[in-house]
Amino acid sequence: MGTRLGALVERLGGQLVGDENLEVSGIAPLADAGVSHISFLSNSKLRAQALQSKAAALIVSAADDDFIAAGYYGARIVVPNPYVYFARAAQYFESLTAIVPAPGIHASAVVADSAQVAPTAHIGARAVVEEGAVIGEGVVIGAGCYIGREAVIGEGTQLFANVTFHARCQIGKRGIIHSGAVIGTDGFGFANEGGVYIKIPQTGRVMIGDDVDIGANTTIDRGALADTIIEDGVKLDNQIQIGHNCHIGAHTAMAGCVGVAGSAKIGKYCTFGGAAMVLGHLTIVDKVHVGSGSMVSRSILEPGQYTGFYPLAKNADWEKSAVIVRNLSAMRDKIRALEKIIKTKTEDES
Repeated sequence: MGTRLGALVERLGGQLVGDENLEVSGIAPLADAGVSHISFLSNSKLRAQALQSKAAALIVSAADDDFIAAGYYGARIVVPNPYVYFARAAQYFESLTAIVPAPGIHASAVVADSAQVAPTAHIGARAVVEEGAVIGEGVVIGAGCYIGREAVIGEGTQLFANVTFHARCQIGKRGIIHSGAVIGTDGFGFANEGGVYIKIPQTGRVMIGDDVDIGANTTIDRGALADTIIEDGVKLDNQIQIGHNCHIGAHTAMAGCVGVAGSAKIGKYCTFGGAAMVLGHLTIVDKVHVGSGSMVSRSILEPGQYTGFYPLAKNADWEKSAVIVRNLSAMRDKIRALEKIIKTKTEDES
């Protein structure tokens, strides 16, 4: 299925330069696009590649349009942010062929009598919905999912196959939870008595806002007493661990394998590169950006870009650097002693 460029612009906006009746069947990268595709230029370094593209139309910024117009003879859609426009166009093209599961409860699903399931919701094969759970309008619960007692799944949210959503946890509207994710497991809470660990019951919940994406095999622990909070618009990649009583601010995004220890409070509009680690009980303010592989071992109280890893080196070079780092304390003491000697000698001479 395709669409006219004019219809696409009517839906998404932008300034169309070219034939509004030209039909395109999908969106593709510059190098792969064919004569029935639309493509996009979001990086000015790829202008030369854009000129060579076979795409029927290009999504470009005003800054790139003059350059592209001189040598590209297809249609153009001029917009402020081509990458965002590409994302919305891709969503639209996907919607043209998307298979929406039919409302209803599969015969093999197990749904408790006291559970509330909206008529437009879909409950897949072998899913389990426990007592008192609430499943909102247009929700899709994939095959093999488990929804715990009194859990709440908001309108339009989709759980892919084999998601576990434990008791009393909640997620808002239009969420996406990918396969293997586990929401509401016990937090890692123990008291130590003479070397023996005594388990602390985890009685809080996980409270998730609207428009939150949670990747495959990501785990979010329930709170010990208070709740773990994931605010609106948060995006979590695959295999992320969020500890108990954490608070993740709205529109924060984390790449794969990030780990956040318990009771960390992270602000809004933050980003975390893959495998970044945040220690427990820290505070990170809004608009902090942490590089991949970084260890956050102290609170960050000022917005900005932070990086905390040692650059890759040959092993022999790394070992030499490690020796130097290990001796920094002694070197500092020697430098301070030398400074005192120099200061004393200078004062004597004066």
